[in-house]
Amino acid sequence: MEPEPKPTSAARTSLSRIMTSLDVNLLGTVHGGVVMKLVDDVAGAVAQRHSGGPAVTAAVDGMTFLEPVRVGDLVHAHAQVNWAGRTSMEVGVRVVAEPWDQAGVPPKHVATAYLVFVAVKPDGSPREVPPVVAETESDQRRGREARIRRRSRLASRQEIMASRESRVD
Repeated sequence: MEPEPKPTSAARTSLSRIMTSLDVNLLGTVHGGVVMKLVDDVAGAVAQRHSGGPAVTAAVDGMTFLEPVRVGDLVHAHAQVNWAGRTSMEVGVRVVAEPWDQAGVPPKHVATAYLVFVAVKPDGSPREVPPVVAETESDQRRGREARIRRRSRLASRQEIMASRESRVD
């Protein structure tokens, strides 16, 4: 029996964190890995909420850093399911930052990421996930773009496997 479809808003989640001196690199900006951890945390929460149980990161289709994050920035990671297949789903994450000590300053877009999660049973095997229902034109665009990324990922995997099979060592 196929799981009941869920709207994009059902699992949409945000996480926020103030960046401290423990998060910086030698350049004085926040390590990309700190931002990536926040991204994986919020995306994992969204994937598990959408699928109704455990889900694991299977791939990161893209992580684009647009602006540096600095000590004292209040960083918000906003995520939602963009597309869902039979056992996997793409979660898109938008990361914004704003000064922790100034109200009314518009947040700046600092990073974007697309992660693929697979829902799993207790034994680690894949389990079915609910279809996602786009609620807005923006959700529809995200779904179209997620399908493009999926086709690209699968084509790359197929080309790599073919290359390995034809290689003579």
